[in-house]
Amino acid sequence: MLASIVRAARRPPGWQAPGPRPASSPHPALGPRAGEDLCYLAGDWRILQQLAGHRWSLDDLMTAWAAASVVAARPPARFVDLGCGIGTVLMLLAWRFPTAAGVGIEAQAASVDLARRSLAWNGAEARCAVRHGDFRDPSLIPESGAFDLVTGTPPYLTPGHATASHRAQCGPCHFEERGGVEDYCLVASRLLAPGARFVVCAAAFQHERVTQGSALAGLAIEEQVLVVPRAGKDVLFGVYVMRRTADSPAAARCLPGQLVVRDRAGRWAAEFAAVRASMGMPSGVD
Repeated sequence: MLASIVRAARRPPGWQAPGPRPASSPHPALGPRAGEDLCYLAGDWRILQQLAGHRWSLDDLMTAWAAASVVAARPPARFVDLGCGIGTVLMLLAWRFPTAAGVGIEAQAASVDLARRSLAWNGAEARCAVRHGDFRDPSLIPESGAFDLVTGTPPYLTPGHATASHRAQCGPCHFEERGGVEDYCLVASRLLAPGARFVVCAAAFQHERVTQGSALAGLAIEEQVLVVPRAGKDVLFGVYVMRRTADSPAAARCLPGQLVVRDRAGRWAAEFAAVRASMGMPSGVD
């Protein structure tokens, strides 16, 4: 059996962790169990992950950053992350907006447990909760029109078009076992408060589905960021900002149309280093 690991911080000399502090004395029972590790996420906040399971990714970071950017001028009082997994986007937004109340919805019990323990480890469980179940079930999220921000990082693959991983949590994280981006749009449309925004990511090849799904849900795409993993490569995925079609559009764009993660030499591009810095991550280490 794999041992538990508490990862050491990898930070440039002199770097100071920004943002709200985690709980002063997390209970040891909340920490990593066998087969899990505890890693730094934003500032001094940490996240629990399975060593051989689903782990937080670039999609999560870019979605949380885009969401935080578009609501920065009017920070959310309440936000919800659909299909929150191990709680990455939920915690990044809770770190970024320390007075906001957050809700995560997740169907996999193992991910729910990790997310709840991570929230408690960081001292955020009093204002953030994870509900266990399918976000398409309206009884799980009865608060229609109550959220200032809705986010989602849907799976990219449809069953039967690739081989599912046998690693813990990874199948439902990669395959549309409980709906795709269209379902995220429909649920988000019901949950958005007047003037609120929905931020979601989708693979580059899913652009047409995002366009059609948003229109069917009564949403308008206001901005999108095309994410390129390395200079000279194709777009990997896009992050979309949506509003209800009846709501007023934003006065101006606040996101770049495209963002490159690494330059041709493999170093972090300046624009991506700025993303990391804004989300409480050091930019001088890989």
